[in-house]
Amino acid sequence: MTATIRADAATLAASYPTRHFRISHDLASHPLLQLPRLIELTKELEKDRFEYNSGKLQPNQKAEDTPLVDLTPEQVVSQIETAGAWMVLKRVESVPAYRAMMEEALLSIAKQLGYESLDGASFRDIEGYIFVSSANSVTPFHCDNEDNFFVQIRGPKFFHLFDNDDRSLVSEEMLESAPSKHRNLPYDPSFEARAKVYDLKPGEGVFVPYQVPHWVRTGDDYSISMAITWRSDAVVRRNKLIFMNAWLREKGYPQAAPGVNATLDGLKVAAYTAARSALEPLRRNETMRRLLRSAVFGKKANYYYEAQKAAEQKKAA
Repeated sequence: MTATIRADAATLAASYPTRHFRISHDLASHPLLQLPRLIELTKELEKDRFEYNSGKLQPNQKAEDTPLVDLTPEQVVSQIETAGAWMVLKRVESVPAYRAMMEEALLSIAKQLGYESLDGASFRDIEGYIFVSSANSVTPFHCDNEDNFFVQIRGPKFFHLFDNDDRSLVSEEMLESAPSKHRNLPYDPSFEARAKVYDLKPGEGVFVPYQVPHWVRTGDDYSISMAITWRSDAVVRRNKLIFMNAWLREKGYPQAAPGVNATLDGLKVAAYTAARSALEPLRRNETMRRLLRSAVFGKKANYYYEAQKAAEQKKAA
């Protein structure tokens, strides 16, 4: 079974990597992305690799008001037609078969860009996220800290994408990222005049550039989608900066945007790199990842455990 992503050559040359554009792919029938295999995948991933809640949200959903569902990850996927839920299975590249599929897909687009390897195309730090959503579900307005070839596998999906070069929609401070900051961002219906809406069907997709604001909704049937993401060296460096800015701001120290003070940026990157190198061996364990997030950022850093906790409490009762 092949895994190929395709883009119009002229569009690819004109728009990549700063502007969103439509793509096509042959992943819709891939056995790794069918519902029975995804049910099995919920048994293979660690607990912090799931995030799920009710799909009955709004683009401007406040994180603290997000309704949950009292199901286990396996139940969410197996009952997705009736669950009224939204779920993401995170970091699926940790399963070798999924990583191989993703690398094959990215290599196909790398060759269209004129490169013979993933590294040559700066497709590094590759991660995979699979979304399983009930009909008429919404993923609220947010930005992601990686580039992304988003592929639609099953059902309809509507991807509302924006450009934000002037930061009029999302400020530099809002773009700062840390485990204690929920990804949902403030949204106003007036933003929609600036949206490009991609109506995605199986076999179709969209390139989502780094930190471009967007929100997503499903149609009248349940949906399976996948985000095949990566980070170039430049993106990795910027992510270190916005992480440090978020952390320092939480401590009460206002921060300049990346690029304003090159010397200070360099010190922040060095500090992040040193700290992450020391902690990385511990982060290979799910329990330690959870403890480290709580120690550095407090209980808010583990907000995605709340749905699982609610399900476990109901089962115990």
